[in-house]
Amino acid sequence: MADVHTPEQRRRNMAAIRGRDTQPEMTVRRMLHRMGYRYRLHRKDLPGRPDLVFPGRRKIIEVRGCYWHMHDCPWGRVTPKTHAELWQSKRTATVTRDERNLRELERSGWAIQVVWECETRDKEALRMRLVAFLEPPPTPTLARSTEEETL
Repeated sequence: MADVHTPEQRRRNMAAIRGRDTQPEMTVRRMLHRMGYRYRLHRKDLPGRPDLVFPGRRKIIEVRGCYWHMHDCPWGRVTPKTHAELWQSKRTATVTRDERNLRELERSGWAIQVVWECETRDKEALRMRLVAFLEPPPTPTLARSTEEETL
């Protein structure tokens, strides 16, 4: 079966796919920031450059696209009709690389939570899952304003 797009359209579509600052990643980042969590992005010194790193907690959140990382959901089970072998080998290599990076991170003492693109649709369930993983967010301290009032 021929591709439904012209080569130029296909090139533009593929060029628009990014590895960072994706919509699911931005959803998770905004949610966590609003809840008071602070994190580092894409640390180059860690295997796989994890999406969100919480150094003080020794925890990492990886946000993954269902298609590219072959999640077991309807979006992850899609198989392309054209160049199926090429895409299958690329996606399999991605999953293999993910597993290798997770093993290295766990050996280094990091706790990892994977958030799938399909899981970002139910915001409340995602929020509860992230809080359970990270433990309660920091609460703002009022100690400073109380001290100032006594002076």
